[in-house]
Amino acid sequence: MALSRAQLGTVQVVSAGNTTAVATVANNKKIFVKSIMAHNKSGIVTATAQVYIVPNGGAVSESTRMFNVTVDANETVFIEPAYPITIAATGDTIQVGAASTSVNFFITGDKEA
Repeated sequence: MALSRAQLGTVQVVSAGNTTAVATVANNKKIFVKSIMAHNKSGIVTATAQVYIVPNGGAVSESTRMFNVTVDANETVFIEPAYPITIAATGDTIQVGAASTSVNFFITGDKEA
């Protein structure tokens, strides 16, 4: 299995109360997420950042949420699992969300080539 060691995406800005997909499996090519960075760009308000692993046809919910972290004002939190998060089926996604203020997200990892 060859891996593409390219960047998985760009910085995603998620506004308060919203979620967005940051990685989606295409053509059953596995995605391995090594880390997720969440930066609270507010200088005043503490943010809450969420990470969801959503199967194809599923939805963002408490049952698909894997991480719920507090990010202090102007701070960055690194989520680095001991083993990469792997999503494998076409249409599976990793989605991120923000509560109380906007959060910038960036993910690192690999994709099957």
